[in-house]
Amino acid sequence: MTTTTAAPRLRTVDMSYIALFAVLMAVCAWISIPMTVPFTLQTFAVFAALATLGGRRGTYAVLVYLLLGAVGLPVFAGFQGGPGVLLGTTGGYILGFLGSALVFWLATAWLGDSLPAVLTACGMGLVVCYAFGTAWFLVVYARTSGPIGLLTALGWCVFPFLVPDLIKLGLAVLVSQRVKRFLK
Repeated sequence: MTTTTAAPRLRTVDMSYIALFAVLMAVCAWISIPMTVPFTLQTFAVFAALATLGGRRGTYAVLVYLLLGAVGLPVFAGFQGGPGVLLGTTGGYILGFLGSALVFWLATAWLGDSLPAVLTACGMGLVVCYAFGTAWFLVVYARTSGPIGLLTALGWCVFPFLVPDLIKLGLAVLVSQRVKRFLK
């Protein structure tokens, strides 16, 4: 007799949390902090979902958010949606959230869900998001406007966001530690 271990089924409460955090990502994407380079709270919501719900449910929340945007709902920054946003120059950073979520899930599966492990997993996820998004940006930008160097792309797309994203990541983990106490 062989026994197989099936992945545990999602309960109704799990699906509710996934939907709630997908909506939170959309709302946070709409909140823009005007500066030289405008910042949204989208990264905060992604890492809050992962740190609060864990790797599996958090990844599902990111996937639901991406699918909502892909079908055209205006869930991305600037009330935008649709495949055009995802296929545009900055779409790689949005799609990179899924890579971040998968890395978070894998890292916390190995390291556990202690505070240092969650912070490490979030940091690794942010690096994956930046790497995927920058590679995507270089390819799409080269096709539309001509090639640019890696340092130029990093100067436009990563360096201005590093400190704010690290602050948002830290706040997301801090908030999630408080919120997790109330979730089942």
